[in-house]
Amino acid sequence: MTTTTEETVVMQKTRELCDTIVAQPEFQALQRHIAQFMADETAKAQYQAVAERRDFLEQKQQMGTPLEDKDIAEFNQHRDALVNNPVARAFLDAQQSMHELQQSIGQYVAKTFELGRTPTEEDISGCCGDHGGCGCSH
Repeated sequence: MTTTTEETVVMQKTRELCDTIVAQPEFQALQRHIAQFMADETAKAQYQAVAERRDFLEQKQQMGTPLEDKDIAEFNQHRDALVNNPVARAFLDAQQSMHELQQSIGQYVAKTFELGRTPTEEDISGCCGDHGGCGCSH
């Protein structure tokens, strides 16, 4: 695909796909959840606290330092507060949904390049059984 015409068609179709994604009510709802989270200082602080404590625990593990019960309890306390905050919970769910959508789209595009044709649902769902190690997370 070296000609400008072919690239233009592919890019046009890519933009159409993006327009289709953005127009979906589910996608718009995900965007609202993310925007609500970004406007909620409490939820953001809770998220940051969990991230910092997770990083601290991971760092201790990597250094071979045993995790103390109080450190784990503190992490769990902050994590519970985060997931029990409806705004934060909606944000976490929205993040997960967006990630899954990105992976799904990427998988179809990658499979198209691999097969040289548009993949079928069977090509996608059965990829591990057929090719093992295809990277589709099954």
